[in-house]
Amino acid sequence: MRKRESRMKAGELFDLKGRVALVTGASSGLGAHFAEVLAENGAKLVLVARRAERLAALKQKIEAAGGQAIAVEADVLDRAAMKRAYDAAETAFGTVTILLNNAGVTHADRVAEMPEETWRRVVGTNLDAVLYWAQEAARRMLLAKTQGAIVNIASIYGYRVSRGVAAYSVAKAGVIQLTKALALELAFKGVRVNAIAPGFIVTEINAEYLAGKGAEMTRHIPVGRLGETRDLDGALLLLASDASRFMAGATVVVDGGQMLALSGV
Repeated sequence: MRKRESRMKAGELFDLKGRVALVTGASSGLGAHFAEVLAENGAKLVLVARRAERLAALKQKIEAAGGQAIAVEADVLDRAAMKRAYDAAETAFGTVTILLNNAGVTHADRVAEMPEETWRRVVGTNLDAVLYWAQEAARRMLLAKTQGAIVNIASIYGYRVSRGVAAYSVAKAGVIQLTKALALELAFKGVRVNAIAPGFIVTEINAEYLAGKGAEMTRHIPVGRLGETRDLDGALLLLASDASRFMAGATVVVDGGQMLALSGV
């Protein structure tokens, strides 16, 4: 008789107990939200960003809810600070087994007038840093002989372009391709790399801008509204947990169907 495969309930499938999650860009916006979601589902959090006071407040909030977290002030382009963050994680909790590459910046420059420093800053933060932090996470997981997940935050702008965000679009397209390249080389070693490409999600950073443009934008979103931070929770937990154990190199688009509308489908 064929042995029946064991099945896990949803609560077990997405359980992150025993995992150590490092989130870059955790001081505000999606990063802060993602950190809380991971903590609520059992992960121990390593919060990384430049704004120490915001990190301290988030750390306190997570701990008040019964979670565990440490805060590490670091610029994602500072590779020495990056190593200190991973060292601090290992001292406090052990090897990082979930990396959420979330840190990012945008810009509003037309190509002909865009300064070189803007290009370097945007591509550096949104793409170069994704590689650096993924490399370090993978090295340490392999050294510890443990499996893990790397989740990169891309964007629907990685698939399309718009005026004034050339550097951002190029960087996010690079994240999607980098996710595939990393997955190809790391999946057989037990390190799964995937990405999330959000559409227009309202956060504290863009709320004022989207409030003015909301009506115009929602005409191109089939579900009829802008996204909320919680709309990304399912994709995050899927890719960070064993629920995605057979996924590698995938980018999950969470945009309310906007890409379909823009493609004319």
